Amino acid sequence: MYILGFESTCDETAAAVVKDGREVCSNVIATSVAEQALYGGVVPEIASRRHAENISAVAEKALADANLTMKDIDAVAVTFAPGLIGAVLVGVNYAKGLAYATGKPLVPVHHLRGHIAANYLTHPDLKPPFLCLVASGGHSHIVLVQDWCRYQILGRTVDDAAGEAFDKVARTLGLPYPGGPSVSQAARTGDPHAYRLPVPHVQGKYNVSFSGLKTAVVNEVHNAQQRGETISVPDMAASFQERIAQILAKKLLAAAADTGAKTVCLAGGVAANGRLRQLVNDGVQKLGARVYLPELKYCGDNGAMIAAQGYYEYRDGNLADLTLNGLPTLDIDYR
Repeated sequence: MYILGFESTCDETAAAVVKDGREVCSNVIATSVAEQALYGGVVPEIASRRHAENISAVAEKALADANLTMKDIDAVAVTFAPGLIGAVLVGVNYAKGLAYATGKPLVPVHHLRGHIAANYLTHPDLKPPFLCLVASGGHSHIVLVQDWCRYQILGRTVDDAAGEAFDKVARTLGLPYPGGPSVSQAARTGDPHAYRLPVPHVQGKYNVSFSGLKTAVVNEVHNAQQRGETISVPDMAASFQERIAQILAKKLLAAAADTGAKTVCLAGGVAANGRLRQLVNDGVQKLGARVYLPELKYCGDNGAMIAAQGYYEYRDGNLADLTLNGLPTLDIDYR
């Protein structure tokens, strides 16, 4: 079964064809990240305009790269929630029009479910149940994946997401957007113990909070400036990265130990962070469980992850009609 998937929740316009939920036939991405970097973050109106300009081209290229036509496609999948609503609507409306015009089933896919499904593209043997940390620019969740389309949220951020914190700290340190890669790059030559950063207290055993951690970095930088001192960017980047990776890994490993999870995964843009991958890999092995990490190219937003999850949503009977609407927020366990 061939699924054509679309992703447009943020600043990537993406389309891909995936066979049977596992085999990537094509994966095309047009990004406006360089333009967004001029403003230090995503400008929703700019992102939406670029989606409208690029979506037809990425769809055509995804089909061409897969050496297929719409006659070969069994269903059209699209991210409908959550995300920047103007951006989401571009993908939803394009997918609805394409599905209607070609007589194909329309499959709605939750963005975080797509991130989790990115692991299926890397690991053909992976199947539920498993525990997964989904960490990205807008989300930080610890999720028990009970089945292909059944989820239980064990923990989540109560304020900033991990990726959002990376972006804000990068801006404070004068590093470019997106913050995750730039902070990680700067941290390579830094001392992760140079600055003592707090571990924010939060209610809920598996919940996380990053607003206070971000504020601590901002205050440290501003106080140094007022004293006429210079902050070591590599040291601060390394200290921040170490703290945020330790927090995420500790919560995930605690959940794994308490639930007796035999399989643990990472997903989302922050899953590309090398330090986090190392901590989780080492910790999961000590628990005697197996760890699955997505390929770096599938950590960020892409159409292949949506097509992959779309396959399982289709099998589960989760289809939509032309009344499908985009949503800015929606929990992963909505059905």
